[in-house]
Amino acid sequence: MSLRWSDKRLRRTAGFYRRGPGVVGDKGCEIVLSRPLLTPLPGSATESTLCHEMIHAWIDLVLDVREGHGHNFCKRMALINAVQNGFQVTVRHQFPVPPSLPKWWAICPNCGLRSPYKRLVRGAACRKCCDAHYGGRWNASCVLLYEPVEKGV
Repeated sequence: MSLRWSDKRLRRTAGFYRRGPGVVGDKGCEIVLSRPLLTPLPGSATESTLCHEMIHAWIDLVLDVREGHGHNFCKRMALINAVQNGFQVTVRHQFPVPPSLPKWWAICPNCGLRSPYKRLVRGAACRKCCDAHYGGRWNASCVLLYEPVEKGV
């Protein structure tokens, strides 16, 4: 298994485990830890994240089960937390994540409601207008229009 730090692109999650084609390592699997997120934090944050990802690897490689944070994960996490007190393994980290600003304004052509979006979503419609005028069903007249958010505003 390969273990590596991210190349500065992993900014919202502390780490991940993956396996499959194109992944380096003996079994084509790796754990990637976020350098930007974990570097400023205490070492226990890195230990907790690494252990979390190792549980995913154990479930995948040893148990041969496809599971996210299900029964096997929670059982192993509880066992690890019970036998040591250097760090706590959790399902979701509570590390400070710098907020990412929206890149787009989504605007309803009917009511003019403006909502911030981080990415373009094709075919997204204004829920308020669809609910009010079309019984909650999607309608092309409610499809959102996008305009870029001005930088520095």
